[in-house]
Amino acid sequence: MSPVYERLSSAIAADEQLLGLLGRLPPGKRRPNLLFSVVRFLGGPVADPAAFREYTVANWALIEGELRVRTTQTNEVGRCAVLLPVLAALPQPLALLEVGASAGLCLYPDRCSYRYGDQVVGRGEPVLGCAASGVAPPSRVPEVVWRAGLDLNPLDVTDAADLGWLEALIWPEHAHRRARLRAVAAVAAAEPPLLVRGDLVADLPALAARVPSGATLVVFHSSVLGYVPAQRRAAFVDLVRDLPGHWIANDVPDLLPEHALPEPPTAALHNLLALDATPLAWTRPHGQAMTWFGPPPGT
Repeated sequence: MSPVYERLSSAIAADEQLLGLLGRLPPGKRRPNLLFSVVRFLGGPVADPAAFREYTVANWALIEGELRVRTTQTNEVGRCAVLLPVLAALPQPLALLEVGASAGLCLYPDRCSYRYGDQVVGRGEPVLGCAASGVAPPSRVPEVVWRAGLDLNPLDVTDAADLGWLEALIWPEHAHRRARLRAVAAVAAAEPPLLVRGDLVADLPALAARVPSGATLVVFHSSVLGYVPAQRRAAFVDLVRDLPGHWIANDVPDLLPEHALPEPPTAALHNLLALDATPLAWTRPHGQAMTWFGPPPGT
């Protein structure tokens, strides 16, 4: 949670002028996190609701322009911690293809290390902490020989504006998330992934066909399909199920409506982790926790 953003949201909800300005935007652009991130990206204040209001009203033309071209592309590296048990159990080596990749930072699970309680896996930086229950942490990181991402608007971590936008998307209080973003951004800058501008349905088969021989294709996505219209989401699910290799989803809970799922462990927001349409675990959006309820990894 972000107390700063909670205060801003409460203030905006009672402000007819700001609500009127936001009402001019397309519905998909009226997301609180998008507005707050744009203001921070432009150098505006967010800690004080009165200062935020003054800045937003005075600079609305500039803010509106950014809102119309920007999207929420939070490239949360911490999500690798909930993907790791599945990735490590698949036939190695892996060819990773991320849908909705943003800058592709989640394509480097082998370059991070992980802390599950008292157990540490891997040797890289940053160290990603995850409270895991119901599953034994893996003993290794995966072997990755190919990394590719598909996104409507891929971001480049070597571009100062793109990196600044990624940092602006992180909540103000979360200094640890900014630090780990910068650490993996440095890795991606030195060893860039293949990032392709394209649609998750129309352009996925061609990119998947570029996987090198001898590698296991793994198509995955995290917190992406909630931004995709229902009909397009269904078309993607039909497509990815027929591709060779494996499909890992860490996304909206209603992605697999044919399955009866246990209740999430708390009332907080959770994603559903699934492998090849088999539900496995509830996960927290930033990878900070997972509650496993499915078959053990690798079975």
